Amino acid sequence: MNRKINLHQLSQLSPAQRQSLLTRVEGDLSDFETKVKPIIAAVRQDGDVALARFANQFDKSPVTADTLMATPQDYAEAERTLAPDVKAAMEFAATNIRKFHQRQKPEEKWMMEVSPGAFGGERWSAIASVACYVPRGKGAFPSVAMMTSIPAKVAGVGRVIIITPPGPNGKIDDATLVAARMAGVDAVYKAGGAQAIAAVAYGTKTIPRVDKVVGPGSPWVAAAKRLVSHLIDVGSPAGPSEVIVLADDSVRGELAALDLLVESEHGPDSSAYLVTWSKRVAAEAMAALPKYLAKMSAQRAEFAASVLGGPLGGIVLAQDEDEAIQFCNDYAPEHLEVLSENPHRYLDKLKHAGEILLGKHTPTTLGNYVIGPDHVLPTGGWAKTASALSVFDFMKRTTIAEVTAAGYATLARHAHALAKYEGFDAHANAVSEMRETLLGRNDTDTP
Repeated sequence: MNRKINLHQLSQLSPAQRQSLLTRVEGDLSDFETKVKPIIAAVRQDGDVALARFANQFDKSPVTADTLMATPQDYAEAERTLAPDVKAAMEFAATNIRKFHQRQKPEEKWMMEVSPGAFGGERWSAIASVACYVPRGKGAFPSVAMMTSIPAKVAGVGRVIIITPPGPNGKIDDATLVAARMAGVDAVYKAGGAQAIAAVAYGTKTIPRVDKVVGPGSPWVAAAKRLVSHLIDVGSPAGPSEVIVLADDSVRGELAALDLLVESEHGPDSSAYLVTWSKRVAAEAMAALPKYLAKMSAQRAEFAASVLGGPLGGIVLAQDEDEAIQFCNDYAPEHLEVLSENPHRYLDKLKHAGEILLGKHTPTTLGNYVIGPDHVLPTGGWAKTASALSVFDFMKRTTIAEVTAAGYATLARHAHALAKYEGFDAHANAVSEMRETLLGRNDTDTP
């Protein structure tokens, strides 16, 4: 393979050229939305029959309307056939994921006295039902199954299901089924793409309608989520993979090149940049990339090379540290890996990222699989306002308030003034002498 790797020198780019480096493939989903609309309409009308038809058409899988749900036999076969080392790795990862998200879980209820006799607080409770989308098109992703379903179970979600595309053999990936069992998932269904999102938004005979769907997916999945967002909570955007490897002059460029390939191998719609102000690091990385690509499978190497030589990737050479960090913050990557002998010196300056991985011993691979924090992260620049998937995504807050008789008079006086100013008569009347008469004046007297 002899693809050219991009080298972008920030100081030589026009504002439009710099902006193009920040653009994501999922930024404009209008074409996908047009294609997805009839798929959603078919699932809404024909339910399981449509799901089976699309599995045959898109996944080349012999699924029927009667075989959409994984059976006990499917789980048993997956347990028998999954390699022991893979199962052991999944158990290790599941333990860390569960431990991290248990630490996240908030206090169930709290109250505080905000002023004399007036109390405010919050109560946290779990969402009733959630679907976890586990993609499969460019590989099998049991890690996604764990990263989505374990925090949902930790949060206490009543019903957790997995929707995932079936393979050409009509079966669900073995490791995904084992991951579902480890997490305590209630059911796994053979449905992927836009049709799966439609199924959990509308419900079918086999697949239940749920309150929320989480998990990463293709632009087809992202477009479907947008189109059903009035029916179901679709969570934070989680589109094609993206990474920035930020490297300073204290590390080898070969190491930066090694880590740059991790997210770029996901597919041609991924984005991956090495950002550095060290010409040495850039040159060493450029020289090392062909050697590393040669050690990958033909398909993964083609994916990675197409990203690094395309409009969404390559090496970005900045004039100095400030320019490099500004580019990172403007990009707001899904994954931000900081390669440095002293990575913490940059941490406070890096404002926007789904996750920040610090140091030479924390490659994205470890974050994706086994450290414990969630790898379902905001993409498309949404890390400026959105966060990594967590137990909070599977819970909701209800505010609680109570005012005592002793505290009522002061609050009522101030509320009455504001209600009158805004012109809301009923608001004002509810805290006027009319209420005091109904309660009995003594009830509101301050002792």
